[in-house]
Amino acid sequence: MNLYLRLLWVFFVAKRSSRITESNLYNEINTFVLPNDLDLNLHVNNGRYMTLCDFNRVDLFIRSGLASIMIKNKLAPIVAEHTMTYFKSLNLFNRIKITMQITHWDEKYFYSTHTFYRGELKVAEGTSKSLVISRKDGRIAPERIVDMVNEYQSSR
Repeated sequence: MNLYLRLLWVFFVAKRSSRITESNLYNEINTFVLPNDLDLNLHVNNGRYMTLCDFNRVDLFIRSGLASIMIKNKLAPIVAEHTMTYFKSLNLFNRIKITMQITHWDEKYFYSTHTFYRGELKVAEGTSKSLVISRKDGRIAPERIVDMVNEYQSSR
């Protein structure tokens, strides 16, 4: 249930935040560590870091207009690879900032950096590569996705 409430919160905040454009592919979300984020060692579970990165993606999708494009065209985002390096633990009720920046793309994938902060302290950093697929057409080139987002944004 907590994840659905967080997802609703991300949606609510994203709808009221500035647009993400091709010239600034950066976003951040702020949250805090909840009891169900913890593992038996009483720190954030490594799998939860990945879930929190997903919330950054949702924020980006909504703020860029990609969410509307994906719904309209029956597209799906896929994470093909994700790595994470952990520097410090996150514990119960820590306030955290999670940033995401799409650093570049090639003919197949978007590449992103995800960073977790507790205050000014970097506690984890990772990278991901992802793509957008169509059930009908398979993988869609990132350049085409960027063109679709730019077209969507110029029509609004």
